[in-house]
Amino acid sequence: MSDVSLLTKYFPNLTEKQLRQFGQLQELYTFWNSQINVVSRQDIENLYEKHVLHSLGIAKVMNFKPGTEILDVGTGGGFPGIPLAIMFPDCQFHLVDSIGKKIKVVTEVSQALGLTNLTAQHERAENVASDYDFIVSRAVTRLKPFYGWIKDKVTKNQFNDLKNGILYLKGGDLTEELDEFGGKYSLYNLSDHFKEEFFETKKVVYVPF
Repeated sequence: MSDVSLLTKYFPNLTEKQLRQFGQLQELYTFWNSQINVVSRQDIENLYEKHVLHSLGIAKVMNFKPGTEILDVGTGGGFPGIPLAIMFPDCQFHLVDSIGKKIKVVTEVSQALGLTNLTAQHERAENVASDYDFIVSRAVTRLKPFYGWIKDKVTKNQFNDLKNGILYLKGGDLTEELDEFGGKYSLYNLSDHFKEEFFETKKVVYVPF
């Protein structure tokens, strides 16, 4: 499935507004990707599986409570932040990337969707001034340096079911990378939630603070 029906297969309780917003993503990203390349040409045809549903893997691990503040580091064209902002309209999302043209795509897409719970900033993660309940990201670098970028950006105010921390989308064999990290973490296999072949090696790495 290459449309929004792939999402309803796994998230059957989406509201009409969420369905409408998710349904707009294909057209929006097809247009903006032709202007500023943020998704590979091949992946744009599989946007809902390889980008939107993958981003929502975090929602299978963590049901953010209203009022949660989330930082998306290295968001690229808005993943996982934009799908998560649609999924959790009562939470606040701040998306950052060091490449300005990618943030332009994020801004244009979020405005077209009418997302009032999302802000975007052209900035490196290390220079973000605020702190957040959770940090999300999709494989921008190895976990050890990533942890170094954001370790002082997680608030101690705990009110979600999981302790505040990192929710990191990664794929493949992570043994060496996690050994290098050396900290506490939990692994969640997305193949437990999504049956498509793409998710066979995809995981969410959770690092509590």
